[in-house]
Amino acid sequence: MPSPSSPLRRTLLPLVAIGAIVALLALAFAWTAGWLTPRRLTALRLIDVIENGKAYPGFRRAHSKGVCVSGYFEPSAQAATLSKARVFSQARVPVLGRLSIAGGDPYGLDAQARVRSMALLLQTDDGQQWRTAMNSFPYFSVATPQGFAAQTLASRPDPATGKPDPAKMAAFLHQYPEAQKFLDWAKSAPWSNSWTNTQFNGVDAFRFIDAQGDVRFVRWAMRPQEPFAPLSAEQRRQADADFLAEDLQARLRHGPQRWDLVVTEAQPGDAINDAAQPWPEARAQIDAGTLVLESEQPQATGACRDINYDPTVLPDGIAISDDPILQARAAAYSVSFNRREREIGAGQAPQATGAAGKGSAR
Repeated sequence: MPSPSSPLRRTLLPLVAIGAIVALLALAFAWTAGWLTPRRLTALRLIDVIENGKAYPGFRRAHSKGVCVSGYFEPSAQAATLSKARVFSQARVPVLGRLSIAGGDPYGLDAQARVRSMALLLQTDDGQQWRTAMNSFPYFSVATPQGFAAQTLASRPDPATGKPDPAKMAAFLHQYPEAQKFLDWAKSAPWSNSWTNTQFNGVDAFRFIDAQGDVRFVRWAMRPQEPFAPLSAEQRRQADADFLAEDLQARLRHGPQRWDLVVTEAQPGDAINDAAQPWPEARAQIDAGTLVLESEQPQATGACRDINYDPTVLPDGIAISDDPILQARAAAYSVSFNRREREIGAGQAPQATGAAGKGSAR
């Protein structure tokens, strides 16, 4: 055995340290990929479940069809008392966003998508970013990524009927009974006839930290200033495939479209780490500012194409909660982003077609 001061020992020690680091990195990679725990749900497996062997190269794996939008955010006077984040003190913050419909089909019909979404990137003058991804539903159907994967599997259409297998859905609801209220919402809530009069909800809880270091748990939503107008079942049947994008273009020709950022603060007993549980409607809401969208672009060529709208990318003054859905979303978004970026780099990104640029890469 070489002595502690020998040249050989001095040579070997750095090599051993490097080897240990490489081994730890390999172990971490194997854990992330699920090689060490074959039955564990990983981000890679979750995206595979979403793809179901039918990926569209160059597109995002979820919310594949959409358009880029741009504009700005103006905070209210109250906003700076909620959080020290620069987005709430800068007079006007540039915004790059995306409006989309749920589903992995970039050629889907706008009028048949029950869920609509808004994703935003706000970048302040000190280089910080706030990325948020919101949906038109008021709560998630399940509280965990495992539940989401189970729902995705149970919802797959049976090749013989074109509809989900009732037995599989019943088994899913038996294991995750909290999902029933989401299904009830999907069946009964009225459809709006435009992205511009749709409310988009953050759903997950986050932490706001103010200038004094005090922490409050909040959920936020973008509430439209445009009055709600319903879309009937007959109108959905007759609507053009890209009617949401066409409607947005028409409205923007007449002027910017606006939403109010509404923040709801949790009270004792409210579910902080369970996005499937709504908070009482009686909770006070605070107007934290106004989102103004001024223009739209096809997603194939617009600024949103290469943005990963990871909801855990947050500025100083906003932090995530312990909601397990948040970390799962971040990991899954990363896998989706990396896959489509490789496909785009390999020349597999389709060209934009139609009003929505529905052949574009997300």
